[in-house]
Amino acid sequence: MDLLNFLMSYETLRVIWWLFLGVLLIGFAVMDGFDLGVGALLPFVAKTDDERRVLLNTVGPTWEGNQVWFILGGGAIFAAFPLIYAAAFSGFFVALILVLFALILRPVGFDYRSKLPDPRWRALWDWCLFIGGFVPSLVFGVAFGNLLQGVPFRYDESLRVHYEGSFFGLLNPFGLLVGVVSLSMLVMHGAVFLQLKTVGELRERARRWHGAAALVFAVAFVLAGVWLAFGVDGHRISVAAGTAAASNPVTKQVVVEAGAWFANFRAQPLLWLIPVVALAAAAAAWRLAPRRAGLAFVASGTAVAATILTAAVAMFPFMMPSSLAPSHGLTVWDSTSSLLTLRWMFWLTLLFLPLIVLYTSWVFRVMRGPVTVEQVRGSDAHY
Repeated sequence: MDLLNFLMSYETLRVIWWLFLGVLLIGFAVMDGFDLGVGALLPFVAKTDDERRVLLNTVGPTWEGNQVWFILGGGAIFAAFPLIYAAAFSGFFVALILVLFALILRPVGFDYRSKLPDPRWRALWDWCLFIGGFVPSLVFGVAFGNLLQGVPFRYDESLRVHYEGSFFGLLNPFGLLVGVVSLSMLVMHGAVFLQLKTVGELRERARRWHGAAALVFAVAFVLAGVWLAFGVDGHRISVAAGTAAASNPVTKQVVVEAGAWFANFRAQPLLWLIPVVALAAAAAAWRLAPRRAGLAFVASGTAVAATILTAAVAMFPFMMPSSLAPSHGLTVWDSTSSLLTLRWMFWLTLLFLPLIVLYTSWVFRVMRGPVTVEQVRGSDAHY
């Protein structure tokens, strides 16, 4: 009973939902991330129409199910962290609309690309599918980069959020660097998946792009870390309002100081293993891919998860810092729904999340094995 009371306390549930949200975002990046990576690689790895159809058929049976993680993540933010949802969707509105339109191109491209044999028709949809993979991969990283710098929003005396930035303001040098980290990471992940699902020359081209993307990822990830340490001031709570109090983001005091984003790593040195694992897993995926593509895919997914976890641990307990009014920044402790809402959602998540994992595992087991040109050539049942 004491354990149950501890788990159901407001303070603990806030941390649990921070973890749940992290699981959903990592699930989206790992599961739908290789789909985005394959889309970004489509015009470069595949040289002929048959080869492009092979690439589309590697992800065609599963991409819609993988995108469920994205929908769940958005739903979790809406229900568990409504203040984050309101501030983010107002501040990042143009960026999110851009991502939405890019993601809409994917189902349309999959459905319409092979309807006509005209090469120009198919080339048009190939580039649409490329945009559907490239743009979200870049913009998600740019958004993370701006979170680490602080988002220009504040609350007024009625607790109405006011955003004073612009879309082009998001495209600052550090934000774009983190965007490169995200893009190269997902291209790397997609290239590993292609080595698992293709054969012959396609597999070799994917291998070459894998090496290039892994190198860019490692360099950009390290550069972003150095820049964050010496060029971006972090946020630190100096006077807390209470971890179990009602959500009110303007009752705390925050200071902005150099190196604050590394405070959690300094307090718990074992946390440094997370970014080390990200780089080591990326290197392991490169070495394993020619012989053990399945293990390479697991290693690549581990690199993706560790990269996201590195940023999350650095920011904790902040989730959306404010550059205009640092004390108005949103944290785990002051941006959640009510205690009753978090409790109900906790039990529903424990029920449905394992079902999603089991179903996803079953689908990938059924769809295992490589896709070849011979399988898709002359078949109207494929993309």
